[in-house]
Amino acid sequence: MIRLAVVSGKGGTGKTVVTGGIAHCCTRSMVLVDCDVDASNLELILSPHIIDRWDFYGMDVAIIDPDVCSSCGICSGVCRFGAIATNGEVFSVRTSKCEGCRVCKLTCPAGAITMQPRVCGEIFYSGTRYGNLVHARLAPGASNSGLLVAEVKKTAFKRNPDCDLMLIDGPPGTGCPLISTVSGTDVVIAVTEPSRSGLHDLERLVRVCRTLRAGIYAVINKWDLNPDISDMIRQYCRREEIPVVGTIPYDECVMAAVRNGQPVTMSGSPAAQAIHAIWDDISMRLW
Repeated sequence: MIRLAVVSGKGGTGKTVVTGGIAHCCTRSMVLVDCDVDASNLELILSPHIIDRWDFYGMDVAIIDPDVCSSCGICSGVCRFGAIATNGEVFSVRTSKCEGCRVCKLTCPAGAITMQPRVCGEIFYSGTRYGNLVHARLAPGASNSGLLVAEVKKTAFKRNPDCDLMLIDGPPGTGCPLISTVSGTDVVIAVTEPSRSGLHDLERLVRVCRTLRAGIYAVINKWDLNPDISDMIRQYCRREEIPVVGTIPYDECVMAAVRNGQPVTMSGSPAAQAIHAIWDDISMRLW
């Protein structure tokens, strides 16, 4: 199974549109994964039907037993995250701030603190016309997004081990969710846009992906909005020996397709033709 992730150094570059287009173009067996667990939206294009769903448990949360607590305050002093609340001599844990590090439990002389499982989100296993889709929603305010991304990828492989391709819609940026997404991935498609911030974030993204030893291809979306910066991106990619496998023109049909809940490649628009050509190029490189 080849693991291919579509990623971007910033939000709004069009990576989900590219992922949905590739899903429509690809004729090989595949499992789809949405690793943007903070704002999962690949489902808006693929119209999946949910087959299974279950809770995701992240790091445990500390709980203080008031009947055992001696109100010594040691836990409050050692907690680096400000998770211990006090009301007079009554101590409790602000679960939204607890990082599950267990320091309070280890230092409590009365043994009043225990660690309890905490639901941090929900994982969905769905079917689409292109293959099964694994996606998730992180609970509002919850951390552990990197752990949830890893669990989503693990589920996709475990339930679909014989597919030719794992197609991943990655999160924006270069933080923990992106690192978890790219870890173990064979190739990434870095989608960028012709702006100075787009080029800057592409440079940051490339540094992270190279650290994780993933092959990199680049795609310039809406390249014709600023041809000069598109040329700067091409020059950067040549210096870094990153193949630019295609450019996508600005196309109002893209938003029309998203509003209709379908991949833009179902139309014959200029953007659709560009994504078809991009996938033809990449598929010849992969197989």
